[in-house]
Amino acid sequence: MTMSDGELAAHLAEAAGRILLEVRASGVFGGKALGNAGDATANQFLVHALREARPDDGLLSEEEKDNHDRLSSRRVWIVDPVDGTREYGEARSDWAVHVALAVDGVASVGAVALPGLDGGTVCRSDKPQSLGPGHSRPRMVVSRTRPAAEAVAVAQTLSAELIPMGSAGAKAMAVVRGEADIYLHSGGQYEWDSCAPVAVAAAHGLHCSRLDGSPLVYNQRDTYIPDLLICRLEWVVPVCDALIDIST
Repeated sequence: MTMSDGELAAHLAEAAGRILLEVRASGVFGGKALGNAGDATANQFLVHALREARPDDGLLSEEEKDNHDRLSSRRVWIVDPVDGTREYGEARSDWAVHVALAVDGVASVGAVALPGLDGGTVCRSDKPQSLGPGHSRPRMVVSRTRPAAEAVAVAQTLSAELIPMGSAGAKAMAVVRGEADIYLHSGGQYEWDSCAPVAVAAAHGLHCSRLDGSPLVYNQRDTYIPDLLICRLEWVVPVCDALIDIST
């Protein structure tokens, strides 16, 4: 039976996550070599699988040479084989696999696998869950190694609790899973860092935009995205007001 786009994204993200765990468990690689081997192996699986399953669609992967032919495609798969290579190599839980489909520049379908969390978890755009209540004191996820100055300043303005975490996908899914309320990033990312997380977050009813409120647009010639905001709806206005305050 042919899988839907959502089913395909989830299936491939989960399978790539299992492959990555096997690469790490082999004990053959260590340090940077482990990250390189994981990236390359998961990328080959995802690229070959997508070209087999969706041969007419475009493709953009962090680990694949960019083919600008994708720019003429309405449907483009955007993948990050290992989001959080450092965390993957350290056997932490806060790394992810991203598989997304952008349609006409919109992050429309996505799956974010968290292979190291709870025995393996996949958050999907095609199976959204209710968000549940937020926190009375907002919880904001930030980079565990280099939290953005804007995020720290906004957290101070909102008296938010900072939650250090690894990969972009792990941080975004912390908001989806109700562990946090706000993910604000201003240090620059690429399309593969956020496309799948944004597709999943938007499907769950979260706000997703650039910091100035403009939409996130994918399948661009320049794949760099300077900033990102994913948050619960009740925090959109307070966060935007705080950003204005710290910029004046």
